[in-house]
Amino acid sequence: MEYVYAAMLLHKAGQKVDEASLKKVLEAAGVKADDARIKALVASLANVNIDEAITKAAVAPAAAAPTAAASSAPVEEKKEEPKKEEKAPEEAAAGLGALFG
Repeated sequence: MEYVYAAMLLHKAGQKVDEASLKKVLEAAGVKADDARIKALVASLANVNIDEAITKAAVAPAAAAPTAAASSAPVEEKKEEPKKEEKAPEEAAAGLGALFG
């Protein structure tokens, strides 16, 4: 994902998105640049209009805030579950001993 961000940053700054520029941005950000991934990204962006791709990108809709009716609904009380009795360590060890004969 860092590679795509670097390409978008270069594009937004009006710089050419090429291998050397991408490598410089990634290294400046502290990312160990992989030359093969950089070449693949530059090749895949060669025929892409980045501005058009950004405007057409799908944006996830924001989650709707709860309505007043939903927030004023009565809250269910949690029922206390009966506590399970814990076995003494000796009893547990005896149970394990039965498994191994």
